[in-house]
Formats: sequence, structure tokens, C-alpha cells
Amino acid sequence: MLYDRSATVFCFRPEWGKRLRFGQRQSRGAVRSRLLSTALSLRRDPRMLKLPPYLSLLCILIGVIWLALLPLDSYSRRTYISENALLPGQVHTYFGGSEQNIFEAYRRELDGLVDWQNHKINDHLEGIFGAVGTKVGRQNYTYYSAGEIYSGENIYGILQAPRGDATEAIVLVAAWINVEGLFNRNGVALALTLARYFRRWSLWSKDIIIVVPPDSRTGTQAWVDAYHDSHDSRKVASLTLKSGALQGAIAIDYPLDKRFDGVHIIYDGTNGQLPNLDLINSIVNIAGGQMGMQTAIQGTQIHDDSYRDRLRTILRGMVRQGLGIGNGPHSSFIPYHVDAVTLQPYGDGWHDEMAMGRVVEGTFRSLNNLLEHLHQSFFFYLLMQRDRFVSIGTYLPSAMLLAANFTIMAIFLWVKSGQFVEHKSALTTEVASTEKTVCRNTLKGTVEQESPRLSTERDLFLPLGIVAASHAVSLVPLFIFNSVHVSVSITRVSRGS
Repeated sequence: MLYDRSATVFCFRPEWGKRLRFGQRQSRGAVRSRLLSTALSLRRDPRMLKLPPYLSLLCILIGVIWLALLPLDSYSRRTYISENALLPGQVHTYFGGSEQNIFEAYRRELDGLVDWQNHKINDHLEGIFGAVGTKVGRQNYTYYSAGEIYSGENIYGILQAPRGDATEAIVLVAAWINVEGLFNRNGVALALTLARYFRRWSLWSKDIIIVVPPDSRTGTQAWVDAYHDSHDSRKVASLTLKSGALQGAIAIDYPLDKRFDGVHIIYDGTNGQLPNLDLINSIVNIAGGQMGMQTAIQGTQIHDDSYRDRLRTILRGMVRQGLGIGNGPHSSFIPYHVDAVTLQPYGDGWHDEMAMGRVVEGTFRSLNNLLEHLHQSFFFYLLMQRDRFVSIGTYLPSAMLLAANFTIMAIFLWVKSGQFVEHKSALTTEVASTEKTVCRNTLKGTVEQESPRLSTERDLFLPLGIVAASHAVSLVPLFIFNSVHVSVSITRVSRGS
């Protein structure tokens, strides 16, 4: 007998397939219903409410342990240059020699301007910028904060690039008064000397802007806001001269009048923002590899690469990022996606002003090589040493575990607030068979019967009102701090003590 495939096909009845598919759907539906019933039973199980506190504690312990492991070599990496166009330390710097005499001449001129007013100082600086051959601009500003008026005038000069079309620029900032309130004597003199030195070179493809604000915070902030047209024209004047997009900024904080041992790189921005890691790595490479100069971060001038120093440096960085306070003129640039750092010499050593100038020159030469904005390296990192860091992919799980602890406890308290338990007592000889209770024998011979947890209605108006009132009350100290003069609070504190 021949095998008839068509006959075999027609022997299968269609209703059989329908029954098979119906049975499969019915079995899948039964599985889903069982899983749903199991989940609901676990939700009503009073033992589930005992897990969140222990789970929250577990998240805290794992997060803290994870954070303590970050300084180890297995969880950190050595720094490297991601942007190949930077080529840090690959060029020979020529700043020095006769520039030392020019620097000293500028410094003597600035010493005679210490007691002058801001406008008269800028009149003299305008003459120096004009003699160098730069286009000079001035900007007035007035801020009102903490009951005090901050007013002044910025002065800046623009060196046009011989090989550029004014579409990109690099900024050199030297505030007249630094963050600590000291006269930035060598910093301003060095900036003027570098402006004269940069003018003689024809290799620049980006404009160079030299900014001399009267202080390190308000003056720089006013200039950066006006450069990006995000200022209040009633309080801050617009800039008469502009260049292209800012590719980077270097601030010099050099009030010391002696030779130094190394350079402190200050990179923390406002609200925890950080510059691109390639900029810091380039400065470390230029200062350490080319100049033989020590570099420090987070105020750790003596770092022996031990676990203790690494952990201390990481914690300092985390605290400063958490506070979100600007630590120098560079902090005003970072919110506008302009990578910036402040260079601050420290210690007693054999490096002089010319060595500091060569570091700035090498950094500007590297930024001048850029074909696009710095973007390849990290913007979220924790530095534990000048040449070792932890990326966001490594330290973020510890922060997420610590944050998950609050979420778990919040959900736990929310669920617990909607349930209550009724407690009943009876004699040992009487046990109700109709109630599903859990009996516990006590020393007095009584039986405590616990009925199942019952749901209760939550009153949302009161907690939401408390939260809204707390947020509204927080505006009161903010208004007081912005309106009361700073000297009033200082006087009251001194009298109280």
C-alpha cells in the first residue's frame, strides 16, 4: 500500500487543534492565576513586613563595603588620555629667559596699584593690554546677595588667532583677588606676561582671551554669563567684544611670592559638576612628565599612594561635590560646558614663575590642537590620586544601594501605615474554632489571639499638608540669608559666643 501524505493530512480533524489550543490557553491561564494567588498571599503574609528593615540594612552594609573597596587597585584604573589630538607634553615650551625680566617689570607695576580703586586699576591694565596688541573690553556689574552689594568692573583682552577664524577661543583667567581674599600678585603679572608672549607666536588656531576680574567669584560669573548672553542686563553689562565658542579655561591663583614645589589642580565645579578628565590628565602629564613638577588634588599635597590617602582623597572629592560650592574662578565656566580648572602653586621648592608659565603654555598648546570639544573622556569620576581614578560605572552601584535603602523603608512604612492588628485575650480552656488565630501560651495561663491584619483608610491630607508646609517654610531662611547683611550675622554670633 502506497503512503498517501494527503490522506494523512486529511485524517487530522480541525476540532482537535482547537481543543489542543484551548487546553494550552487554559493551562497557561491556570498557571497565571496560581502565580497571582501566590503573590497576593505573600502580600498578605505578615512575615513579609519583617523583611524590609533587614533588606535595608543589607543595602547599607553592601554600599559602605563597596565604597571602602574603591581605593583598591582591582576597582580603580590608571588615568589615560582619550583625546589623541591633545598630545600633552609633546611640544617644546619656550617661555622663559627674557620673559623673566618682563614678568618682574609687570609685577613692580602691579605693586603700585594695590591701593587703587577697581576702575583706576583697569585704566592702567587697559594701557598694558593695548601695548601688547590685544583688543580690550570692559564690563560693569552689580550683584545683590546676602544683604551685600557686589559691584566691580572686569577687563579682558582678546588675542586673535593668526590661523583661525574667530570661531573658537581659550580663556586665561587671573583674578585680582583670589578666593581666599589675597592679592593675586604673581598670577596677574604672569597672565600679562603670557599675553605678550603668546602675541609673538603665529601657531595659534584659536583666539586667546585674558580676563582679569576684580575677584574670583562674582567678576568671573558676570563675565561668563554675559559671554553666553544669559545675564540680567539690568545688573550686568553686555560684552562689547566676543570671540567664538570657549573650548577651555585655565585660571591662575598665584599669590605666593616665593618658589614652589608643585601645582594644586582645583577642578570641583558648582553643583558637583566636573570638567572633562582629559584636561586634568593633560596638566598632570605636562607638569609632571615634562617639567618634573609635583601635582596635587583635593588639597592632599603629601600623598604616599597608600590606602588611607586614597580613601581620604576620594571622600574629600565626594564631600565637595555634594556641597556643590565653587572653589575658584573655573567653577563659573563648567555649567556652560566649558572645561576649566584652577592652578595653584604650593609648598617650598625650586620651581619659579617661569615654570608655572611653561605649564600654562603647554596646556594652551594642547588645547590649541583640538579639532572638537572635549567629549571622549569621563565627566563623572572620583580621583584618588593624580594618576588614578574610579569611573561612574564602578562607584555608582554603591550610591544606588545606599539610595535604595530609603526607598525600601519608605515603601515599608507606607504599607505598614495602612494595616493594623486586633489583639484579643481568652482563657486557655476556650479556643474558638471558627476564627483563624495564632495562639501563644504565656506564663499567666492566658492565650493571646491575633486576628489577621486588616486594612485601614489612610488620611493623605495631613502628611501632604506637612510636606507642603515644610517646603514653604524653607523659603523663610532663604529670604533671610539673601536679605540680611552678612556683618549682622557675624556680629550676633560673636556676641553670643
